[in-house]
Amino acid sequence: MSLSGRTVIVIGGSAGIGLATARLARSEGAEVVLTGRDPERLAKAAAEVGAVRTAAFDAADGDRLEEFVRALPRIDHVLVTAGRPYYGPIAGMDFAAARRDLDEHLWLPLHLARALAGRVADGGSLTLMGGTGGRRPRPGLSLIAAMTAALPALTGALALEIAPIRVNLIAAGFVDTPLSAELLGDALDDRRAELRRTLPTGRVVQPEDVAALAVHLMTNTALTGATYDIDGGQQLV
Repeated sequence: MSLSGRTVIVIGGSAGIGLATARLARSEGAEVVLTGRDPERLAKAAAEVGAVRTAAFDAADGDRLEEFVRALPRIDHVLVTAGRPYYGPIAGMDFAAARRDLDEHLWLPLHLARALAGRVADGGSLTLMGGTGGRRPRPGLSLIAAMTAALPALTGALALEIAPIRVNLIAAGFVDTPLSAELLGDALDDRRAELRRTLPTGRVVQPEDVAALAVHLMTNTALTGATYDIDGGQQLV
């Protein structure tokens, strides 16, 4: 299936993986709709890719998310990149921040799936974003480990429940995004160098790499209910 003439909605599309996917989808002829929390950054991203519509709101607000989706005139494909991981040991856990992580990575897909059911064009899809880091639990990654385990199961269940909408999950390792830069701060360059030295691919995964996978999941109508890793072999080392 081509993206030409299709409508691609990116929830969290003002930067990083979301924006890279919007760029690629637009280059392949899609009409792009972007959402984000920061109105200024969203407007800049929309102008860059020529988005046909934008909406600035907190996607973790389930009611607002459902309202937005139900007002869209056409939906073919949806990618969710909103949210950020929560890291922290149990002893000092910020439970408000941890609950927000659950809102963004568990409740958000459920609200979205409910709003999308029966409203997506033939061959359409929902693609979620997760990670691979929590597959090797370590101190400070308890919540990440739980989400890493939960999202593939949720993806499979949603693929059955809202079929024929196809539902897939991208599980990424380290991706060189503005969010990664914010989280790592001064340690960013050291992390990049370590990955270049140790990954089998010999290079750091970029947002454009993930975007290429996301667009493939949109256009390959044989794919649903599955998790696709993209980490440059990080799990192997």
